[in-house]
Amino acid sequence: MSTPYASAAPYYARYRPPYPGELYALLVDRFALDGSQTVLDLGAGPGTLSLPLAPLAEHVYAVDPEPAMLAEGCALAEEQGSRNISWLRGDAAGIGRLCLPRIDLCVIGGAFHRMDRVRVPADLDAVLAPRGGIAVVTSVAAAWPSVVDEVRTRFLGPDDGAADGTAVTTRSADEPADERADEPADGPADMEELRDVEDHLAKSVFSRVETTTWVRSAHCTVDQVIGLQFSRACSSPALFGDRKDAFESELRHALLDHYPDGTCTRTVTVAATIATRPRR
Repeated sequence: MSTPYASAAPYYARYRPPYPGELYALLVDRFALDGSQTVLDLGAGPGTLSLPLAPLAEHVYAVDPEPAMLAEGCALAEEQGSRNISWLRGDAAGIGRLCLPRIDLCVIGGAFHRMDRVRVPADLDAVLAPRGGIAVVTSVAAAWPSVVDEVRTRFLGPDDGAADGTAVTTRSADEPADERADEPADGPADMEELRDVEDHLAKSVFSRVETTTWVRSAHCTVDQVIGLQFSRACSSPALFGDRKDAFESELRHALLDHYPDGTCTRTVTVAATIATRPRR
């Protein structure tokens, strides 16, 4: 059975922003990535983390429950000549069933809040190498202008997170800031989100936890803002049916009224929370 992201997958692959290069430099430094390691990407989507990590590892296992996401990732890997990624359908609840080799690094980008945050670190303890660890990557961005939610609400009703099975309380770079409407990037809910990641990892066997953040300005065209709306589970193309083109047209006009030059700018903060076992 496909997930709510099935029809969103092409937009997700095309419009979701990449993570900053500094993130990969940090992972290289912390986990001594030199092309000989094995990496697990849980909740991989179309390979937002897997593809940039492939040149740094011997092999990457990209795991996601949505076949359409895996298909997008596989196609991108072919285009980029990345042949050391295995695209596996599965979820974090079935880590033991994946029959993985010893893993040096597990990355989770924009999906940790959807997982059992107690069970996942415990299950990873069985597959991660002694000096291995977990890197949870999240991002917080300033909300889109209110016109985006206003237009979406006229077509789909209020965004309460029901479409993707979650309350709209968290998000990541793979799940942009508009996944939670009208929260400022530096609001208390965002700090609570980051603390939640840190707290769950600190209570696990991977209790040595530290977070690094990067702040940048993101510039989006109107087409990119529209594409990002279609990349969301709660506003994926399938939900609009034959009204998709009408939504796109109305949103385009609303955005151009708000941004006459056609450029939308907002601040994005990316955080990498790295958790490893305590040193002995």
